[in-house]
Amino acid sequence: MSFQSLGISIEVCERLKAGGIVKPTPVQTKAIPAVLKGQDVIAKAQTGTGKTLAFLLPILEKLDLEDESVQALIVAPTRELALQITDESNKLTKQLGLPEALAVYGGQDVERQMRKLQGNVGIVVATPGRLLDHLRRGTISLQKVRTLVLDEADQMLHIGFLNEVEEIIAQTPKNRQTLLFSATISDGVRKLSKKHLKQAVDITIKAEKVTVKEIKQFIIETTDRKKQYDLLETLKTHRPFLAVIFCRTKRRAGVLNDALKRNGYKSEELHGDITQAKREKVMKSFRNAEIQLLVATDVAARGLDVEGVTHVFNYDIPEDAESYIHRIGRTGRAGGKGLAITFVAEKDERTMTLIEKEIRFKLKRKTVDDEPLRSQQKRAPQGERKQTKKEPKREGKRESQASSPPRGKRGKGTDSPKRGRKKEDKGGRSSRGSRNDRQSSFGKNSGRKTGKQSRPKRSR
Repeated sequence: MSFQSLGISIEVCERLKAGGIVKPTPVQTKAIPAVLKGQDVIAKAQTGTGKTLAFLLPILEKLDLEDESVQALIVAPTRELALQITDESNKLTKQLGLPEALAVYGGQDVERQMRKLQGNVGIVVATPGRLLDHLRRGTISLQKVRTLVLDEADQMLHIGFLNEVEEIIAQTPKNRQTLLFSATISDGVRKLSKKHLKQAVDITIKAEKVTVKEIKQFIIETTDRKKQYDLLETLKTHRPFLAVIFCRTKRRAGVLNDALKRNGYKSEELHGDITQAKREKVMKSFRNAEIQLLVATDVAARGLDVEGVTHVFNYDIPEDAESYIHRIGRTGRAGGKGLAITFVAEKDERTMTLIEKEIRFKLKRKTVDDEPLRSQQKRAPQGERKQTKKEPKREGKRESQASSPPRGKRGKGTDSPKRGRKKEDKGGRSSRGSRNDRQSSFGKNSGRKTGKQSRPKRSR
């Protein structure tokens, strides 16, 4: 099944392919033909299933370039979702010569929105509150809306937007097409659909199942401070051919991508601020294996389909099980084996436990120290790596006794004292400095932890 076989034009298909999207998802396969026919649709689909393109693509196909009025209205419960949908739309419209979508939401300059609404705006993506504000001001008209989309309808009702949604619907034509997408179909959502949808096509997309047999999954326990070091060490060990590294935000993706490049990796970032031209260039390089690492956000990676992805790294854990499934599904395709590694800090434990419960699979847990990842420290003394709360090695004992201050005056983070006799202080630091010279530039945090563990008990 291809997008073209569903009724999407060749021009749009080429733009999708350039962005790495070549195969429609189940919700797209079922919804696109119905929307193109003008039918109403109620679809139950989770986040990450491709539902945004399921309604955006047919809307773009039906836009009338000679009509400067608002032809399609998409109502979303949050500003973030409204911006995501707008970005998805504009990535396509800019390349196709179609009018850009306009995001209308609270927290933005009203006057600026009013000026933009006076231009040629074919698609408006809005939150209920700000849209009603414009309707009451008379700065927007919905009289010529052909398609109304209620996205994340269950969340909209949960927040308490039912009255606002009813008021918005009342100002659209009665002969409009209405599309309702929701993660769950509650009684409230069902009641809303029966009231405003006509002979709707009912679509239900079941949540994906994790293919445990084809994707090896495990957790690396870490800390926020040590996470970047642990990722770099893990990359050295596993040496992925092609890998997608997921970050929570655009900023974190950019910072991590810069760090990877500084360490000699062929890496690029992929997020909402990347232009369509840059996205196409990045995707082409990734498909051709000219770059090995793709640092991406969830939104940017939706619909990503690249053969040969061997590894997925969840640098930041996903928000829920659906996002987790969608992420790790980038690897282990076409019968190939895949590996998904999730970095979990203490603050992430609760969310990770819920994800494991939802997918009904307990992931094996490791730390970087559990694996042969410390390749840079092979020449370091054996006692330096294996000292624990038990009796320390002689070398560590002599060093600690030489540099340890009186009880209660130890410095933070290392065994190096803040006070004490100059000879002891100087000698202690000199000894530790020679050890640190053997460590990698990312080993400071790890060294600090080792220092705490190896501190011997003082004898009275």
